[in-house]
Amino acid sequence: MKISIRRKRFVRVTAILVLILSLSATGAYAESNGTQTGSASKAAAKQNIADYAAAMQPGWNLGNTFDAVGLGGSADPSAEDETAWGNPNVTEELIQHIAAEGFKSIRIPVTWEHKMGPAPDYSIQPAYMERVEEVVDWSLDAGLYVMLNLHHDSWRWINGMGDNRADVVNRYNAAWTQIAERFKDHPRELMLESINEPQFSSPGASGEQEMLDALNASFYDIVRNSGGNNDTRPLVLPTMHTSSDQEHVDALYDFIADLDDPNLIATVHFYGFWPFSVNIAGYTTFEEDSKNHLIEQFDRVHDKYTAEGIPVVIGEFGLLGFDQHTGTVQQGEKLKFFEYMIHYAQTKDLIHMLWDNGQHYNRRTMEWNDPQLAAMMKASWDGRSVTGETDMIFVREGSEPTRVRIPMNVHGQTLIDLSIGDRVLIAGPEYTYYKNRLTFQPGLLQELTADGDYGVNAEITARFSSGADWTFQVVLFDAPELSAASGTTEAFAIPAVFNGDQLATMEAKYEDGSNAGPQNWTSFKEFSYTFEPDYEEGEIVLKPNFFKETNDGTVHLTFHFWSGETLEYTLIKAGAQVTGTP
Repeated sequence: MKISIRRKRFVRVTAILVLILSLSATGAYAESNGTQTGSASKAAAKQNIADYAAAMQPGWNLGNTFDAVGLGGSADPSAEDETAWGNPNVTEELIQHIAAEGFKSIRIPVTWEHKMGPAPDYSIQPAYMERVEEVVDWSLDAGLYVMLNLHHDSWRWINGMGDNRADVVNRYNAAWTQIAERFKDHPRELMLESINEPQFSSPGASGEQEMLDALNASFYDIVRNSGGNNDTRPLVLPTMHTSSDQEHVDALYDFIADLDDPNLIATVHFYGFWPFSVNIAGYTTFEEDSKNHLIEQFDRVHDKYTAEGIPVVIGEFGLLGFDQHTGTVQQGEKLKFFEYMIHYAQTKDLIHMLWDNGQHYNRRTMEWNDPQLAAMMKASWDGRSVTGETDMIFVREGSEPTRVRIPMNVHGQTLIDLSIGDRVLIAGPEYTYYKNRLTFQPGLLQELTADGDYGVNAEITARFSSGADWTFQVVLFDAPELSAASGTTEAFAIPAVFNGDQLATMEAKYEDGSNAGPQNWTSFKEFSYTFEPDYEEGEIVLKPNFFKETNDGTVHLTFHFWSGETLEYTLIKAGAQVTGTP
């Protein structure tokens, strides 16, 4: 349907909405017949959408659960398919635990492709729809706002719209027609998101944005004309790629402005400054470039949307390196990123929803895999936490410890005490705190590392007037040692004696000084994607990804460790064979 036709309907709907009463969002789920539900939804329509969005803060993603894309192969949607990405089946207990953790909203990503029949009906399997509805209802019963979408469909088949427009649009419309019908009588605490991370492989002359606008227009018309609470249900619309780049932000704003609907929410995703988020190009710390990138992105969407009365939901956030390993970014730097990111998002009234595909909240034990990160996130929901310039204190074996001074970002907090377990440290002889700088005395560090065991010898917890604690690891180390190795491009590992030290990054260069390996615009390679330390096995693994884009011949590696140590290593690659010497 053309936009000019939609405008007439929107003017009529807007006029009606001005007359109806406001209904506050309580999160309670109540059964009612169609007439009653319709009346309730109209009464709720004038509710300020900004208040609705604010009540969603903070949010959590039930990631990689209903995204089997046919990998499971089970006809029972509550069984094998839900475990295809390594997660257990969703239970009501899990949803209740998520609510108890303090989350106010849940995003339920759903890939519908493998549960849809053939053209022309593209019927969604009833059992699958029922299972999705069951989890939606559990979430509403737990008092959570719920966001439901089309998820991996975006890159499984919707991205082919440029080459197969009619079929993609028909299938997309069929999916939303069925979903809208199924959930039309659910309360407005359920919102619908048109598509996750839209992208198009062959945009053609019409361009990506035109195709996204066409899909969003179909989504809008289908939902708004499906009856029940869908006439005022909050709808979530993404930018292209859910990017915060100016051109994509502007394009979605124009589309939303044209709709003139008070119940629309914009969404973007945020995974940090890319080099830092995957640990490449030497960006091992959350430094000024990473912070400024975050500020720029959040300021842009705030100024364009939030300041103009259009709420913004950061539908996914985290660090891209987590896709490889949660240790891709060093612990203290990770904590600094999450603390600042959540804080700044909230200063700009942006709603944040943690992307969690099982790497954060353990859905089997109902516990956080990283309690320190969880504590930092939760504290950030309500205020600031103190962070240190580092969370590691290195003491070299066989040398006399010296004073270690660590600047602290205090955010107006005051120091309460320092402790190691039940032992409270004594200010003066063991540490000093002056002008937001902690200084650890040599005698304390000597005592803590006296046993001579390499690695973490003690953890010092700094407690401040509010926010999460900051923990320092006292590490006894000596220079790491590497040994000769041989192997193939598919299986190559350098024997390593880490001697308590930890690997920060790796450089790779050819003999002529040019950069070797993938992403050769930088000598610093991507952590976990191309190389990774295995501290238990005592080795540094060079992955096939590294060798796939490395020329035959000599390659010089430089390993940088968090203590400040560096080690040189030489590889010789000849076809699939690799040898290495320190």
